Amino acid sequence: MVWTLRFTGLACVGLLLSSASALAGPKVVSGPGADPACFKPWSAQTKFFQWDKKPGPYKIALVNGFVGNTWRIQMVKTAKAFAAQPGIKENIKEFKVVSTGTDVAAQLGAMEDFINQGFDAIVTIAVAPDGFDRIIRLADKNNVVVVPFDNVLDTDKVMMVNEDQKEMGRMSAKWLMDESGKKGGDILEVRGLPGNSVDRDRHLGFREVMEAPGNSFKITEVVGNWDTGTSQKVTADALAVHGHFDGVFTQGGSDGTVQALMAAKHPFVPMSGEGENEYRKQIADHAKDGLKGMSYGQSPALVAIATKAAISALQGNVMPQLISIPIPVATYKDLKPGTNYWPDLNANFFAPNQFTPCGVNFTAPEIMSQSEKNTQ
Repeated sequence: MVWTLRFTGLACVGLLLSSASALAGPKVVSGPGADPACFKPWSAQTKFFQWDKKPGPYKIALVNGFVGNTWRIQMVKTAKAFAAQPGIKENIKEFKVVSTGTDVAAQLGAMEDFINQGFDAIVTIAVAPDGFDRIIRLADKNNVVVVPFDNVLDTDKVMMVNEDQKEMGRMSAKWLMDESGKKGGDILEVRGLPGNSVDRDRHLGFREVMEAPGNSFKITEVVGNWDTGTSQKVTADALAVHGHFDGVFTQGGSDGTVQALMAAKHPFVPMSGEGENEYRKQIADHAKDGLKGMSYGQSPALVAIATKAAISALQGNVMPQLISIPIPVATYKDLKPGTNYWPDLNANFFAPNQFTPCGVNFTAPEIMSQSEKNTQ
């Protein structure tokens, strides 16, 4: 009987501990959330989270994946610049950066290591949109705030920050159709890094419009990895095979795609591309020759907003589960030197880096003076 009672008591203790673990992490609460001008809920259906308040300053890690293109390099530099800004640095005890490559297991391992080291928050660009359930549970158990941004996860269990990737694809398709005045023709689609939610969602939004009833576009699809050199090569290869395109949609490495068109002496055509400063310079220089370009911006400064959101959550504020960031857009009709592109800067970088409602404002020298190297 004594053994039975002891066993029952231990079982109850275990059940209580298990329940406590299950309840760790954020609570789902009612909105509105903190600073809605900056942390705007994605939709009216977005739920709200609240973590237990922790005393600062905080230990925060950026766990990046791929770092082999201009956008990722600038993103890492932006994260370091933001962590050093007045008003932010006072809230950060330690800021670490690691880039793990395209292997999901390596990224998960790095996140687990930071959790075990007692870090308070992890901001991350997910290598894949799924496979993070175990890490999310571990973070919740240890009251660690995880904030995916850019390449986000297919879950509503963590707070995330992003621009509407499908809408970028949709607006790109509409741009090509409006500027060409056609509902058919040969289109080149230069995709991003395979396996990421950003590449997937932009592609789906683009095809949703281009393949709508009444349209008859023939789309040639190549993989540019969001990289200038790769995009230039795959565009050159596509031109060598197909000869002519009536329009171009590229997810990144946009200036490389334009360079390939010029090298092949291909007539300029309507084009939608990313927010690289070099691409915007090309549009400004060649709009009169037919490069009717649109430049949408997936800003590397998303990392700053994700970091700011992590700090706000650690301070006990109510936060939207999914935070919507507006899409900055510039076209050949409204490019202004020194405002939305910089003609005198030769180093390539992504031009959109200001989100005034969030107090996120960077100068190019401030960002480019940082290093993209790991800080572990």
